[in-house]
Amino acid sequence: MIEHLHWHPFAGLLLIFAYIVDFIIADPRCLPHPVVFIGKLINSLEDFLRPLVNTSVGLKIAGIVFTLTTVIIIFFISFSLFKLLQNLSKHGLYLHYISVIIFVYFLSTTIAARGLIDASKSVIDEIKNGNLIVARDKLSMIVGRDTNELTEEEVLKATIETLSENLSDGVVAPVFYYMLGGLPLAMTYKAINTLDSMVGYKNEKYKDFGWASARLDDIANFLPARITALMIVVATFLIKWELKSAKDSMVTMIRDGANHLSPNSGIPESAMAGAVGVRLGGPSFYGGKLVNKPYIGVSTGIDYLTASRDSLSIAKVTILISMPIFFLLISQIQR
Repeated sequence: MIEHLHWHPFAGLLLIFAYIVDFIIADPRCLPHPVVFIGKLINSLEDFLRPLVNTSVGLKIAGIVFTLTTVIIIFFISFSLFKLLQNLSKHGLYLHYISVIIFVYFLSTTIAARGLIDASKSVIDEIKNGNLIVARDKLSMIVGRDTNELTEEEVLKATIETLSENLSDGVVAPVFYYMLGGLPLAMTYKAINTLDSMVGYKNEKYKDFGWASARLDDIANFLPARITALMIVVATFLIKWELKSAKDSMVTMIRDGANHLSPNSGIPESAMAGAVGVRLGGPSFYGGKLVNKPYIGVSTGIDYLTASRDSLSIAKVTILISMPIFFLLISQIQR
């Protein structure tokens, strides 16, 4: 089992180290980052395949080939790296430590905990300081909607939404797949998520070509999104130390989790909405086009600045509790 899933007997501990590395260095530009390579691969494959077809059916088939090719290539490269590090670790103590350091770094690149917290906090701080224009600009870097005309409340609402959704995409999901299949599966999930981020739009350009990427991302995130929502409920209780807030989070998740265009995003978003007592969702503009998204949660009179700060605290605790949870699960798998 260990041989197939994890190359090291302390795979759970290496995960903790990966969290720590992400907290310390996040995504340094001076080091190679797999997502940059994945993005270039996606662009190259799209540029190659798109000119070959010009019909809706053709684009959908090309999109399927494009998605599967990307996933297979990334899995093959990740598995090759995994085997290389596994073999390297057997040739002396020095090479063992070198392989561990490389492994931990690459695993840390699948986790986006610090980047998520920093980006969200940056937007919230700008609103707190009265810099709406700057806040809109910073928000545009982490959401897909148009931000130029958003009010302060709408900026904060969007921040809470993306913070909740990306707790699953950027933290829980890659760690979940690391638990199931080690570094190769964690990196493969990262490729799936990057595919969705780049081509999984329902606009005219990608509605056919990006269909397969979006559907695969929906499948990959089904369990992680629900695990994340439950962690948000637990984190809410640990922060507020009262059952009411945790109950509100759980009830809202059950009631409104399906109130989203995505089968997964609404689950953690609704858990967070119930936890902080605000209403999320609603109409938003994407590429100048109005998209009528369902509402999630119920407003309890709490202002969005307070709610956004609370959501940031809940996100931090969710990340922290995910560490021992997955550490223990990996330890059980290895027995």
